[in-house]
Amino acid sequence: MIKIIHRKLFSLLFFTLFIGFVDGQSLPGSYFSPWSVGLLDIHHINTGKGESVFIIMPDGTTMLVDAGATTRPKPRVTDQKPDASRTPGEWISRYILHMMKDIPSKKLDYILLTHFDGDHIGDYSDKAKTSSSGTFKLTGITEVGEHVPFKKLVDRGWPNYNFPIALSNDKMRNYKQFLKWHIEKNQSIIEDFKVGQNSQFVLVYAREEYPDFEIRNIACNGYVWTGVGTNVRNHFPKLSDLKISEYPGENMCSIAFRLSYGKFDYFNGGDLTFGEYGTWRDIETSVGMVTGPVEVCESNHHGHFDAMGEHFLKALRPKIIILQTWAPSHPASVVLSRMQSTSIYPGPRNIFATNIMKETKVVIGDALDRLKSQQGHIVVRVNPGGDDFMIYILDDLTESYEVKAVHGPYYCE
Repeated sequence: MIKIIHRKLFSLLFFTLFIGFVDGQSLPGSYFSPWSVGLLDIHHINTGKGESVFIIMPDGTTMLVDAGATTRPKPRVTDQKPDASRTPGEWISRYILHMMKDIPSKKLDYILLTHFDGDHIGDYSDKAKTSSSGTFKLTGITEVGEHVPFKKLVDRGWPNYNFPIALSNDKMRNYKQFLKWHIEKNQSIIEDFKVGQNSQFVLVYAREEYPDFEIRNIACNGYVWTGVGTNVRNHFPKLSDLKISEYPGENMCSIAFRLSYGKFDYFNGGDLTFGEYGTWRDIETSVGMVTGPVEVCESNHHGHFDAMGEHFLKALRPKIIILQTWAPSHPASVVLSRMQSTSIYPGPRNIFATNIMKETKVVIGDALDRLKSQQGHIVVRVNPGGDDFMIYILDDLTESYEVKAVHGPYYCE
């Protein structure tokens, strides 16, 4: 009898390890378990060439935030992931399609581009492949759109693309041709980001079942939500009062939003930066003050020296900070020190990174050992209702999406 019981227990253990998850939670060494109704999945996709975040909302609504493809040469960038046999746009597309395989709709409901730098939308190159229509080059978001249909795209410039100056380089001309083709051939909807609104990105399939889900548009082009209704204010001075050399740069114009699900809050602010405190160049602090505390913060500007300032961190007090890093300067030593400092804000916090280069380790040293991960896709999985969540690190060297590490549960306040 005892032997029979032992065999049954062994069989149960083997079966549990084989299927790879218990109660919907993936185990290290298993394949990442698929999304199911009620879960909120936030995938930070690592190609080594920029930022890209793929979100599956509780009812199956999907959203892609950025699709970077920088052409900056080595050694100022990390190696491409999984490898160089495909372009970053192809790898992002394949990742998305894999994670959507159990969702009835195989379309992206929303694409949001935080700003127009190449590591967020794709750099232009004459050598890049041409679209099947023959009208634009495939890079970053234009390549994702070639492989994954989308319904609505939102950016910071539509329809004129003239703030703070006319955006008319090769990259932007290619991007606008991409938009034109999808409007005419696929009836895609293109909109400008509407600061202060919570109705631009809503659940598409079962909104009434999740009344505590919201995406609030926080900031864009210097306009910042006030926290009251849908009211906004302009943080930037009038351009007429500035010299052209003083105009806000692309990073300062980044889109920022807060996603909420029950008690859970997530912040993404593209490449927002800070400047001298109390001046208009410190857009990051202004955004942080109205956003308030969050559970998870996707690091502004990859943790570069000009982002994740003290006042911003005090306002958000994140339990989890996610760094999408791809260069030796990501993160800067002083920024990592701020993010780890319990004198800036108290309490525990975990920091995860998609790529930490060996050059970065030489400069920063032992402080990096406190990171919970230094390589891989980073997935935030929020359980139904939004009371708690897990962090999964997925293998980025193959398309197996094997779970390399599991962290949590983390409980929301």
